[in-house]
Amino acid sequence: MKIEALAIADIKLITPRRFQDPRGFFSETWKDGAFAEAGIPGPFVQDNHAVSTGVGVLRGLHCQVGPNAQGKLIRCTRGAIYDVAVDVRWGSPTFGQYVGVEISAENWTQIWVPVGFLHAYCTLTADTEVIYKVTAPYDKSAERGAIWNDPEISIDWPVPADQIILSDKDKLLPFLRELPQLFRI
Repeated sequence: MKIEALAIADIKLITPRRFQDPRGFFSETWKDGAFAEAGIPGPFVQDNHAVSTGVGVLRGLHCQVGPNAQGKLIRCTRGAIYDVAVDVRWGSPTFGQYVGVEISAENWTQIWVPVGFLHAYCTLTADTEVIYKVTAPYDKSAERGAIWNDPEISIDWPVPADQIILSDKDKLLPFLRELPQLFRI
């Protein structure tokens, strides 16, 4: 398993090994010891599974705060996504900056997004399937977020803005500058 830090060092890109033979492949996608050594804590308490039917489905930018703040380990098991993590830790030298990476069934990578980051992904293919582990349960009252096209964050989404498909809830998210201090370091 290869684990590497991205431009914001707390965000990790994980590439599990695939052992292939004529029947298909086998892969260890989570291994407690290897992840702990890389600074990716458990325990994970919930698995989430999302299917998006179209290209340009954008889910995010989301996080949870308080005792149910979530770290997320995201992988794509069918299709491809552009995955983004935005640093919202007040006092961080990278506050307001983002890391974006393509995660796909083909490249078999995963991304670790720790507590203190907004998270989003945009589908790059139709019929995309995403599975992710979280370190805290879903808590509607702890949900926070920022609008996907905030000009101060300036995410370079690979899908044109007029082709983005959002939930009604995500269309109403505020700008980052309108959010209170969600996390401090």
